[in-house]
Amino acid sequence: MNKAQLVEAIADKLGGRQQAADAVDAVLDAIVRATVAGERVSVTGFGSFEKVERPARYARNPQTGERVRVKKTSVPRFRAGQGFKDLVSGSKKLPRGGEVAVKKAPKGSLSGGAPTRATAKAAAKKATAKKAATKRTTTATKAAPAKKAAAAKKATAAKKAAPAKKTTAAAKKAAAKKTTAKKATAKKTAPAKKAPAKKATSRSTTAKKTTARNK
Repeated sequence: MNKAQLVEAIADKLGGRQQAADAVDAVLDAIVRATVAGERVSVTGFGSFEKVERPARYARNPQTGERVRVKKTSVPRFRAGQGFKDLVSGSKKLPRGGEVAVKKAPKGSLSGGAPTRATAKAAAKKATAKKAATKRTTTATKAAPAKKAAAAKKATAAKKAAPAKKTTAAAKKAAAKKTTAKKATAKKTAPAKKAPAKKATSRSTTAKKTTARNK
């Protein structure tokens, strides 16, 4: 049975060939899109469609017998449900008229089913990335207060050192002023000491004059 024959088989039940064709196209499109996205499409009693990744491997060319390396690929896989298997094996009989007795799908089974290995790996990668990002943010937040404290310590040390430098400069200026004042006083006092000597010489000259007159 091909697609056209499938449409003809269900056309009477859906009210026309066009409605049947649209229904078949919509179902197949939904299955293909979900499988390509890495989701698992499961229909209870019928089977499930999923995407399977095949790792790189070596194979042999059946014509030449040469060993060939096959790249990593992804292939679709269909697994028949237990009800479908039972009908095919003959353990259960098909009903003569009407639809095949298939169990109703449980709630939530039409939303894609269980995730595949690819989706599980993607979810694990996202979780590890989130953990790494949270670790980075926590370390950054911890390092920020330490940097602020170090900067504050440096600022306080600089403030303390600045007054000390000012006091030392003021002390040096005061000492220089004192030394200059001492030198000025020393210069002023030096001529005062020499004055008595001049008086003594004048006395001696007057004494000599008096002695000369007396003679």
